Amino acid sequence: MSHEPNALASASSAYLRSAIHQPVRWHPWSPEAFDRAARENKPILLDIGAVWCHWCHVMDRESYENPETAAVINEHFVAIKVDRDERPDVDTRYQAAVSAISGQGGWPLTAFLTPEGKPFFGGTYFPPQDQFGRPGFQRVLLTMAQAFHEKPQDVFESASSVMEAIEQNETFSGRGARVSADLVTKMTTAITGMYDARHGGFGSQPKFPHSTAIDLLLDAATRPGADEKILSSALGTLSAISRGGIYDHLAGGFHRYSVDEQWIVPHFEKMLYDNAGLLANYAHAFQSFAEPEAARVARETILWVDTWLSDRENGGFYASQDADINLDDDGDYFTWTVDEARAVLTPDELKIAASFYDIGDVGDMQHNTAKNVLHVRHLLPQIAQQARISLEEARSLLVSAKKKLYGARMQRPTPYIDKTIYTGWNAMMISAYIDTGRSLALPPAIHFALRTLDRILAAAWNPEAELSHVVAYADGSTPAAPVPAVLDDYAFLAASCLDAWECSGNLKYYLAAKQITDYVLAHFWDAAGLGFFDIPATGEPLLGALSARRKPLQDAPTPAANSTMASVLVRLEALTGNAEYRDRAFDTLETFGGIVEHFGLYAASYGLALQRLVQPSAQVVIVGEDDAAKMLEIAALSRYSVSKSVIKITFSQLDALPPALAGTIPNLPGLEAGRSVAIVCAGKTCHPPVSDPESLLELLNQSL
Repeated sequence: MSHEPNALASASSAYLRSAIHQPVRWHPWSPEAFDRAARENKPILLDIGAVWCHWCHVMDRESYENPETAAVINEHFVAIKVDRDERPDVDTRYQAAVSAISGQGGWPLTAFLTPEGKPFFGGTYFPPQDQFGRPGFQRVLLTMAQAFHEKPQDVFESASSVMEAIEQNETFSGRGARVSADLVTKMTTAITGMYDARHGGFGSQPKFPHSTAIDLLLDAATRPGADEKILSSALGTLSAISRGGIYDHLAGGFHRYSVDEQWIVPHFEKMLYDNAGLLANYAHAFQSFAEPEAARVARETILWVDTWLSDRENGGFYASQDADINLDDDGDYFTWTVDEARAVLTPDELKIAASFYDIGDVGDMQHNTAKNVLHVRHLLPQIAQQARISLEEARSLLVSAKKKLYGARMQRPTPYIDKTIYTGWNAMMISAYIDTGRSLALPPAIHFALRTLDRILAAAWNPEAELSHVVAYADGSTPAAPVPAVLDDYAFLAASCLDAWECSGNLKYYLAAKQITDYVLAHFWDAAGLGFFDIPATGEPLLGALSARRKPLQDAPTPAANSTMASVLVRLEALTGNAEYRDRAFDTLETFGGIVEHFGLYAASYGLALQRLVQPSAQVVIVGEDDAAKMLEIAALSRYSVSKSVIKITFSQLDALPPALAGTIPNLPGLEAGRSVAIVCAGKTCHPPVSDPESLLELLNQSL
């Protein structure tokens, strides 16, 4: 039975467009939908999901593509469908609402709203009939419609209390605690207290990577007097993740999270932001501890992103890769039976690969126990010894087996790549590419990161107007009107501009970072309660729960925007000499200081920002372009620390520096044209230039 396209026909989001021909009369999030609900006095059914979300597509097939269910929805509700990647501002508020109502959130998010958009009931996935201890969806629909019309007072009271819960849950206030290094110690202690020494990671299943927590531990691990558990928790987690099934051993890159505590069976979708966070983790681990495995994983991840998640022609990083190709598939693209492996490998290759990747007759997947998720169970020297061959021969067999398995996988139908380019997620990967490119000496990664940043600044940023959350949609089209950016987009983009300035010395990136930050201070700053709201305070009426004020503190899972902005402000003060930036950073961190330690693992980006603020800091300016300059840069980077910035400039760029550097660097004695040097500025003092890596390391050890 065919249906007329619904109102999503004009949408650009891949997730919304997938529902165009559903019999539900869907609307996008728009004033028209709310106007219709008010005019017809109908409650709103809100569905929030994403193109990569397996259970969203399950609910689509079971309920929203069912003509009988659609008829119930069309008769009793105004239906609105939202892409959570496209509208994170809408998603975060209704996630908080449904969590307050049901005790859990996630996708698909199913919420019932008053015509004004206030939620009075909700949940996540509802089955078509009563099952899994959940009521059938049609029964839920009819019950909610009946309650709205027959018990309006109860509905509106419930909606009002849920709105209050959103406000209370999302506008944190803990001012009164003076921020200090002791608070970072409390946070790292809380995080290491959750460390799973047996399997790596934090807590039990399901396990998420928690990239900002890993970075906080890596930063703390190299500081004087650091507890040994800090380092073992960070490196142990990174090792467990890269050995586990959450890592794609054939192509590189990381799946979203692990359903088990051993990191074996993942949710197979791959998100740009997860890969950005983990890529930076492995680069930072290599920076400080020269771990060869960290370098290998970082290189393989960049290769996967280059190959699958990048617009190589124009610059830009794509949003995600799906877990599967259809609803009957559960990770089949990524998993292997013994027979599938045997079909493409020689007996010798199979013997080594099956031992290394734990490919057995009984696999890991519940729906098909013959299917194996590739993960490292035993180390190669042990496998070689058992097989009575040399380590070199075992390594050669594993390399050829891996190549053949990947080639065979390439013949399978490939899960969908969402080619949407989101500003904030791209900025995160730009920073990760720059960090990795610098620490592993990969100039092409830095070059592509800068090309991507140039595209975003040109396409999405207008200093006279606003930033757009979407640079381009999956079909390559650009938004007809800017999709409103949230604080995350501004914060990550400003941070990536500062990273770009440090690695290139190009003043345009510093100027862009300053412009973006000044815009955020003018439009997002809470002058009364301090800290930053997630969306600007405009005079325009805001639809539904967008009227609830939020100040993001939790890393969920991307770094919290308030913490990221505090870090940006500290970095800008060091370049401009403008104390107001540092004051705003202090105010932001102090605003949450009384409550942040209770969030521990989930507010690690706060700890990173606080380290920048309270720890001794150093700027290293390397002037030169020859091999000596490269050696100085390697030395300067040889320890990950958020309190250190390494700025690389040429002699011709000495005439175009930010104010705080322009007043000191060009006038230092010992700066001679053509002789590459490093200048360490700590506090308000710049040391005389040094030209050898050993002297530079000695100065850094004194300064940090």
